[in-house]
Amino acid sequence: MKFAIVANPEKYAVKDPLELVIKWSIDHDAPLYLCEKLSNLITDSHSAELHFCTNDEQAIDEGDMIIAIGGDGTMLYTSRLAKNTQKPLLGINSGRLGFMAKTPKSEIEQALGNILDGNYRLDRRYMLQAADPEGQTYHALNEFLFSKKDSTSMITVQAEYQDMLINRYWSDGLIVASPTGSTAYNLSSLGPIVMPDTNVMVLTPINPHTLTTRPLVLSSDSPLKITVEKQPSQVLFSYDGNISDIDDYPLEVEIQRSNFYIDLVELPGHNYFETMREKLMWGMDYRKDNS
Repeated sequence: MKFAIVANPEKYAVKDPLELVIKWSIDHDAPLYLCEKLSNLITDSHSAELHFCTNDEQAIDEGDMIIAIGGDGTMLYTSRLAKNTQKPLLGINSGRLGFMAKTPKSEIEQALGNILDGNYRLDRRYMLQAADPEGQTYHALNEFLFSKKDSTSMITVQAEYQDMLINRYWSDGLIVASPTGSTAYNLSSLGPIVMPDTNVMVLTPINPHTLTTRPLVLSSDSPLKITVEKQPSQVLFSYDGNISDIDDYPLEVEIQRSNFYIDLVELPGHNYFETMREKLMWGMDYRKDNS
């Protein structure tokens, strides 16, 4: 099996986990394809198993499976590059929380051994798609965000669904999250946690002016229409952290589930609720440690 490596050394401490992956690949004659920008992190870059590519896209094209080393930001970046390849993605966590990059450095050799033996399953995560009237499309594994820029003033964002007005939100912003993104910014904004394989999207206002305004769960089979009119405060539109200033008003996009998806590698002993318990510390009582 050939592996493609994607990592961002400027953002995460990737040297140690990268060298563990390389050592394993040499021991098991598994070719690795990685961007040449990572070569200065490698002590011995002359192994026959290492193949350097001009960019991450080329590395992904060459590999049978993708290994992303970093945090969930690296996973989102890799997902955008790999969304039409249908190649499985393993996340090795060298960041912080890591809902998608779940494999710790201590389990790298065991994880790769399981993959080589075929001892894993695939957890399919569908993306959301936003399309504007001009036919421009954007894809997000986590969320689309409409937010204010450099202002203390709230913004107004209108949402419609199946030709029905939901609300004109007056708030700091509006999140449209996928099930995968429900544990990201949506969770920080008091939105609900949604099982990844659920065919829904979550509409969550950020600090709404009206306290009774609450998050809303909608089927992602029908498009959610978001409209942003010209207003005193500048509005930003972003998809998985990729920010775009809105220059032409009104901004209109229709959001629903995309046909693109990412298959995350799920290893033995790992599952969604185990991740929730670990990352969100469900069921932990620190009073017992202090008694």
